[in-house]
Amino acid sequence: MDELFEKMKKLIAEKLSVDEGKVTMEASFRQDLGADSLDNYELVYAIEEQMGISIPDEKATEFETVKDAYEFIKSQQK
Repeated sequence: MDELFEKMKKLIAEKLSVDEGKVTMEASFRQDLGADSLDNYELVYAIEEQMGISIPDEKATEFETVKDAYEFIKSQQK
């Protein structure tokens, strides 16, 4: 995988207290990684800080899987 996914994987594993091995592109934040709405908010904030991007609230609520978040972040990077 690429550098962005590796950064995201570490960040998600740390914020959600899950093993990095569970963080895959197909992993659902809620079902597979056990995130609740507060976890999602904290995760989005951490991603914004680390990646230097802004994620609108309405977009953040659309992130069902790691891939959803990855593709949005990738589209925001220059």
